[in-house]
Parts: sequence; C-alpha cells; structure tokens
Amino acid sequence: MRKGLILICNIFFIIYVFAVDDPKSGKKKSWKDKDIRDMNDADLERLLDQWEENDEPLEPDELPEHLRPSPKIDISQLDTSNPDNVLKMTKKGKGVMMFVDTNEDLSEEDAQTIMKIWQTSLQNNHIIAERYPIDPRRSVLLFREGSQAVDAKNYLLQQPELSHVSLEGQVYYRDPKKQEANRAKMSKLVDSQNAKEKRKKNVEL
Repeated sequence: MRKGLILICNIFFIIYVFAVDDPKSGKKKSWKDKDIRDMNDADLERLLDQWEENDEPLEPDELPEHLRPSPKIDISQLDTSNPDNVLKMTKKGKGVMMFVDTNEDLSEEDAQTIMKIWQTSLQNNHIIAERYPIDPRRSVLLFREGSQAVDAKNYLLQQPELSHVSLEGQVYYRDPKKQEANRAKMSKLVDSQNAKEKRKKNVEL
C-alpha cells in the first residue's frame, strides 16, 4: 500500500514538472525568470531599463552637450555693445569650433610648428582647445567650453604669424586694413540682401 502511494506521488510530480516546462502550455516564463543566456534583445532592453530606473540622474556637465540645459542669461547684465561679451555668455558650456589660418609666407613646417606653440600657450593659460589640422596652414580648434574661444581669438590676433581666424561666421584679420576691407565687404552684402528683400516685398504688394 505504501509503495503504491509513493509510486502515485512520483507520477503526479513528473506530470507537474512536464506541465511547467512544456513550451506549449498556456503559462510562459517571465523575462525576469530567464537565464541571461536565453534572453533576446527585447529582454535585454527591459533589463537595461530596469537598471537605469534605479540610477541617480547625471549632473548637467556629465550629460551629452545636446541634452544639457541651456545656461540662463541675465539680459540686464549683458553688455550688448561688446560682441565678445555676448559671445562669451551665449556659448558658455557649449562646444565651439574656430578656424585658424597662418600667413601664406610661412613654410608648411613652420606653420604647423607655430600652431602647436599657440595651442600650448593657450593651455598654459587654462584655455583648452583640441587642434585638428585640415590644411598645411590651416587648423580647426575645438573648444569644449565655448566661452574660452573669445579669449583664444584675442590672443591669436596678437600673433604676427596669424593671417585670420573664423569664429561663429565672423572672420577676424590681424591686419587692420584687411579687417576693414572685410567689414566693408560684409556691410555691402547685408545692404544688397536688404535691397533684394525690399524689392521682393514691393513686387508681392
């Protein structure tokens, strides 16, 4: 009698095990119960989302640049008569690129050497810029802290080997005559554009 009872219990146990493991049965294993080796891409995404839910939010300066909150600008404290101050305030905490060109009379080797010296001088003054040569006499300086680009521009404009720098759509020449000619050229372009817009409005009326 006792042996028969044990046999019946074993049979019920085996049936139960097969019913749980049978993939055709109505009950499916939760993704949480799966072995990590059996997880698919969707399960891994869920697992990652669960981990991130418990993470503390990153500090603003640790976020990618496009996710950082824009710095608050106090217009009342902004000296709009000084373009450098405006650029410093608006580019604070943002990445900025600046194109730097040496004089054409420098050899290619001298141009590369002088740009390395400029980069080192900026770093010695706590202005951090990554340099990427794009031509023998031209490089791009990348500033992670955009407000530093203004001080870098002013430093470079004092260097006799510099031809010009381009920053935020503006070209700055070391030679005052070239700078004045560039300013007159830009002013002429603006006037021409304004005249076209005015003619277009008159035609529409």
